[in-house]
This record gives sequence, C-alpha cells and structure tokens, in this order.
Amino acid sequence: MERRTLGFWIVTGLFVAMMSFSGTAHLFRLAPVVEGMTHLGYPAYVMTILGVAKLLGVGVVLMPGRPLLKEWAYAGFTFNLLGATASHAFSGDPIAEVLPPAVVLLLGLASYALRPASRRISSPDPSAASAGSQPVANVEES
Repeated sequence: MERRTLGFWIVTGLFVAMMSFSGTAHLFRLAPVVEGMTHLGYPAYVMTILGVAKLLGVGVVLMPGRPLLKEWAYAGFTFNLLGATASHAFSGDPIAEVLPPAVVLLLGLASYALRPASRRISSPDPSAASAGSQPVANVEES
C-alpha cells in the first residue's frame, strides 16, 4: 500500500472514530454531552440533529465512490468543528476545552487532503471545456 494511502486510512480512521463516538454520544444524550451543550447554551434537540448528521457523515466518508457527497460531508464536519471550537472559545472555556474540537478538525482536514483520487471530484479537462465553445467577438460601441 502506498504511503499516502496508508496515511489517509490512518488519519481517516482516527477521524471517523472520533466523529462516530461524538455522534453516538449526542444521539444518546450522554450526561457529559448534555452538560456541555447546556453550558454552551444550546437546546437539547440540537444533540439529536448533530448525532444523526455526524453518523451519516461518517458513513459517507467511509463508503466508496460518491465524491460530491464526500465534499458535503467534509464541509459539514468542518462547519460543526469550527462552530464547536468557537463556541468553547467564546464562552470563556479554558484551552483544554477549546483544543479537542480543533484537533479533530485538523484530523478531518488531513483526511480530506490525503484522500485518494477515487474519492475526489475530478477536475474538468480545460481543453474539453473550450473545445465546444466558440470565442465571442469583442464588439465595441461606435
């Protein structure tokens, strides 16, 4: 196995393990999560939304194919983890509470950056895009 691919699976494994645990903890409203969400001022129903979204996102990141859907999953995780980091920071929590979501975000970004070509949206061939289009004449007003 290529080093980059191995790196992708190691980082992605850690990332999805963290997000799976977090999603399950939100969905089942484990006491520390309820306490944390209450402290941050979020209503209890947000835990259900986050739990379902995280577990669906984990499934998307792990399944083969569907690169566009993976883009959306990684974006959702990024928004969630940026929001969690900011919520802890702005609520005056100590750095020990601010860092965990930031570290998980870095794992997610590493997973995204290392993903193999089969998990990426292929960029369009610039020559194919211009082959079907004709240049537009520059019309000047007189």
